Amino acid sequence: MRLDKLLANMGYGSRKEVRQLLKKGAVQVNAKPVKDAALHVNPEKDEVTILGEPVVYKEFIYLMLNKPQGVISATEDNRDRTVIDLLDAEDRHFEPFPVGRLDKDTEGFLLITNDGKLAHELLSPKKEVPKTYYAHIEGRVDETDVEKFAEGVTLDDGYFTKPGQLRILQSGETSEIELTITEGKFHQVKRMFEAVGKRVVYLKRLSMGPLQLDTILRLGEYRELTEEEVAMLRNEKG
Repeated sequence: MRLDKLLANMGYGSRKEVRQLLKKGAVQVNAKPVKDAALHVNPEKDEVTILGEPVVYKEFIYLMLNKPQGVISATEDNRDRTVIDLLDAEDRHFEPFPVGRLDKDTEGFLLITNDGKLAHELLSPKKEVPKTYYAHIEGRVDETDVEKFAEGVTLDDGYFTKPGQLRILQSGETSEIELTITEGKFHQVKRMFEAVGKRVVYLKRLSMGPLQLDTILRLGEYRELTEEEVAMLRNEKG
C-alpha cells in the first residue's frame, strides 16, 4: 500500500496533508525518515511512525452501540440524527454503517462496522442469527401467546414468521417480556404482538448472535469489540 494512502486511511489527513507531513520529515518507516509519498509499505510488517508515535493499521472497525431513542439506523439523513452521528470523527473516518436496523424509537444493541462481508453474512436470512429483545407490552401476555409465538404468527401482510421464543418476565396490564427471533422483518417485534392483539410500548435489543449488550454502555455510548468478540461473530456467521 502507498504510504500516503495508508496514512490518509488511518485518519492523519488528506493525501495533500499527509504529503506535507512527509516533507517535514515527520514520518519514519522502520526507523528511517521517509519523504516519498509513493513508497509502498506493508502495514502488517513495516513499522510506520509519525513524530515518534506508531501508526496502528486496521482495515475494519467493529463497534457495539447502545442506541438511544430518537436516532435512526442510517449512515446519513437530512432530518434526523443518525447512529453514525454518535461516533467520534476517528471512527466515522472508516465510513462504517449499521448492521441491520433498529426503529427510531427502539433502544439497545446495534453493531456498526465497515466490514461489508461480515455484515452481509450476519443479515442473511439463511444464517438465522438470533436477536433477543426486551419489551413492555400493553396488555396481559400469557402462555397462549408463548405457544403462538413458538409456532410462528401471521403478520398484517400475510407473512408467516419463523418461530420466536417468548419469555414472560411479568404479566399484567403492562407486561414485560423477552423475545428471541431469527429474522428481521420491518417492525417485526411490534407486528408480531399486533398479530396477537397487543401493542409494544417500549423495545430494547439485548443481543445479536453471541454478543450481549455491554451493561456499562449508557444510551448513546459505544465501544470497539474485542478480538474475541469479533471471532465469536465470525463463528456465528459461519
